[in-house]
Amino acid sequence: MVIRDLTEVESKAAAEDLAKRLRLLLDVAIAETDFEPTFSQIAAFLEARGANLSRSRWTYMVNGHRYVQDQAIFEGLAEFFDVDAAFLVGAEGAETPARVSAQLDLVRSMRAARVKSYAARTLGDISPNALQAISKFLDEEIART
Repeated sequence: MVIRDLTEVESKAAAEDLAKRLRLLLDVAIAETDFEPTFSQIAAFLEARGANLSRSRWTYMVNGHRYVQDQAIFEGLAEFFDVDAAFLVGAEGAETPARVSAQLDLVRSMRAARVKSYAARTLGDISPNALQAISKFLDEEIART
């Protein structure tokens, strides 16, 4: 993987894309283990592989505020999340790992179910037709993403 200088626009887009992928991988980790990996766990994992990740750098990365170009960090994070580094950095042609896609579908379904449950509790005496319409809408939204 070759790291090159990016324009300001490219850097902003790359930072946002990396943040999206990192948040996705964090969601997958939560779905698989019921726990979100902590910064300390991630930093210790990277440090054991010779890469230094500061809390501020992690915050920049996961929130998309700044694109960090550090091959050792990319490779370490890819290993931590058990994905290809090319996927992590959004390399052209890199596919979403099947495990990540499957977990993402599960996460979306779980979130939709929570929204449906919340709507049913909050709306109280809503008609069955209205609940079905809400469910149908949420299912269609999941299918589109």
